[in-house]
Amino acid sequence: MLSGNLSEEMYGKLSDLYKMFSDRTRIRILCVLLQHECCVNEISRELDMTQSAISHQLSTLKASRLVKARRDGKAIYYSLDDEHVEMILNMGVEHIIHD
Repeated sequence: MLSGNLSEEMYGKLSDLYKMFSDRTRIRILCVLLQHECCVNEISRELDMTQSAISHQLSTLKASRLVKARRDGKAIYYSLDDEHVEMILNMGVEHIIHD
């Protein structure tokens, strides 16, 4: 699929996508969401971080279409946007542990 002949727009979008994975907190949140759908306070407890910090990063991840939100009454639950996010994370781990 990647031919090296991408448009400048596609290079920009790809660069922006990988920037999302350059933050440790965002990766930690994605790894929590790999396990199950969560609300902000659950992620906050699991990562021992403030709800404000988690909310900020979730907003960034949502804007980049890496996570999605669903409302249930007053609660908002977050999950990975699609299976590609899990594939990207898994491929990254495989790459860094590969000899």
